[in-house]
Amino acid sequence: MNVSQLMNRTVEITRAGDTLAQAAATMWEHDLGCLAVVSESDGAAKVIGMITDRDVCMAALMQGKALHEIPVAMAMSKEVVSCAPNDSLIAAEERMRAAQLRRLPVIDADSHLVGIVSLNDLAREAERNVGRKGRAVSAEEVTVTLAAVTRARKDRPQTRPLAT
Repeated sequence: MNVSQLMNRTVEITRAGDTLAQAAATMWEHDLGCLAVVSESDGAAKVIGMITDRDVCMAALMQGKALHEIPVAMAMSKEVVSCAPNDSLIAAEERMRAAQLRRLPVIDADSHLVGIVSLNDLAREAERNVGRKGRAVSAEEVTVTLAAVTRARKDRPQTRPLAT
C-alpha cells in the first residue's frame, strides 16, 4: 500500500497573508489541528509552510497580540517535510518519526498539494492489518513514531507555572 491509497484528498489550506484568526477559525470549523500554507500559481496550490493549532497559540502568547493582528507567515513552519503519493506507508511513517510530526502534506511531482496523511491514518491502517503478512505499517512502528512525536523537543519553550 502507498500513501495515495490512504491519504485524505480534501486538505484545508490557508495563505501566508491570512491572519491567525482566519486560520484558527478554519481549524475550528473543520476540527483540524493543522493547515497547509499555500501559494497559488497556475491555479494549483504549492505548499510553502504548515501551521498547527499550537503554532497559533504560541504566536499569540509570545507576541502579545490578538490573533487578527498576526499574519500566518509569522507563525507557520517554513520547513516543509512532505511525502509523495507513491511513497510507501513505511517511508511516510519514518519521515514523521524523524521530524517528530503528526501529519505530512502529500506533494506531487510538480510540487502541488494533493493530500495529507496523518499518524492517525497510519494507526488505523495498522489496526486493520494486525496479524496479516505483508502489512504496510505495523502497530509497533506507529507506536514508536507517536513516542517520538510526543517526546519533548529541545527547541520547545518550557512551560511556565501559572501565577497564583
